[in-house]
Amino acid sequence: MSETMPRDTAAGRTTRRTRRLALASALTAVLGACLVSTAGPAGAAEIPLSQGRPASASSTERGDLSAAAAVDGKGGTRWASAFSDRQWLQVDLGAPRRIGKVVLDWEHAYATAFTIRVSNGGGRWTTVHTTTAGTGGRQTVNVTGTARYVRLDTTKRSSRYGVSLWEFQVYGDGSAAPVPGATSAAPTPRPTAGSTSRPSSSAAPRPSSGTTPARLPKGPVPPGAVRVAEFVAECPFTHRRPDDPIVFPGLPGGSHMHSFFGNTSTDAHSDLGSLRKGGTTCSPKTDLSSYWVPTLYDGGTPVEPTGTTFYYLGEGVRDELMDQTRPLPLGLRIVAGNARATQPDETSNARWSCLHAGHVGSSKNFVNCPAGTMLESYLDFPHCWNGKDLDSPDHKSHMSYPVAGACPASHPVIVPKLRQVLRYPVNGDPARFRLASGPGFTMHGDFFNAWPEEEMERRVRDCIRPIVKCGADGTP
Repeated sequence: MSETMPRDTAAGRTTRRTRRLALASALTAVLGACLVSTAGPAGAAEIPLSQGRPASASSTERGDLSAAAAVDGKGGTRWASAFSDRQWLQVDLGAPRRIGKVVLDWEHAYATAFTIRVSNGGGRWTTVHTTTAGTGGRQTVNVTGTARYVRLDTTKRSSRYGVSLWEFQVYGDGSAAPVPGATSAAPTPRPTAGSTSRPSSSAAPRPSSGTTPARLPKGPVPPGAVRVAEFVAECPFTHRRPDDPIVFPGLPGGSHMHSFFGNTSTDAHSDLGSLRKGGTTCSPKTDLSSYWVPTLYDGGTPVEPTGTTFYYLGEGVRDELMDQTRPLPLGLRIVAGNARATQPDETSNARWSCLHAGHVGSSKNFVNCPAGTMLESYLDFPHCWNGKDLDSPDHKSHMSYPVAGACPASHPVIVPKLRQVLRYPVNGDPARFRLASGPGFTMHGDFFNAWPEEEMERRVRDCIRPIVKCGADGTP
């Protein structure tokens, strides 16, 4: 064995030392290159990683001001939140990416206090920037690191309106940066053998304590699809009656005057059976649902809306929970708003604004809309269901609004959020206006679901779960 060992001469020791130094130098160079690519200066990050990526938000002021509008690369579109503090906007970059800066291009309604957080999944977030002295305008925040999810949390508004961004841009060098152990922000178990079957019309499986609902089937994302979870129904005015088949069933004339949309047969005696046999003004004609609100009066003259859009949205819950959304059960009845309100309620999900006038006068009560505009009413219905009841004694407690981007344990089933947008052909002095229920802050809406189950399920599968904007026909 001694004959095969190299001799320990001075020359040999020098050669080995030289090789070790060369190896160390090469290793240092490699490590240095890695450090530069991962934590390089923000100026090297020039690619807009967020553009066209799925975005979600805590709320939106109205349908055309969605989260997706802040990442579409268009300076003339924007996201706007509801008129309250503690809002958030989040973008999913699709995979962990090296990022270098976040650009916030605020509209006039900006946040004076906000935080930017990043995550690679698993619900673990890291704060990369925070301020209590935001000034609006175009703000560039330099960050260094790796992230799949980038989130803006706002805690204080600059005005009584919400917060609004023309663009929310995340820049990086475009390179992927795999993170060991990274998962989706809310990992869920694989679907079990029966999880892809259609739920019954009266109930949906309730998740057992301590488990996460299985992900449900969702359609593909077509090339060029707008990444907003939405489908719509346009349902013009049909008739007026002092009837309410949800609150006063079987009692003709038992309520204040209502304006009805959609199903043409609705009256005090309406039930699911009669609605399914009725006609409809809706586009699509498959929507046999009935929608109604207190009639608006200009002086003593009833005024009916000329624009009547009913948006079904995947909103208010985090994107990673969207594929748990279930169809609205056939026969579900919901009442939103407060017909008995005695003063404007900041927690109400009803509000008034002016079409084509931006934030002018937006309020819980009637607003003074400039000439050339129209009075608009927005109402968001709750979309967390208790999973068992199609109605409740107060017509509200079987439903709930999300909390912190998720449905509460008491109402664990996510269903599409109904947003009712009505545009009335009036403007000017709001003292002229009243609702059949009273002042503007008593605005409320009733919904009786009569969508055919297969049509509702298709739209949830193809539009809501994959986060795709669909038209009235339920296709992108």
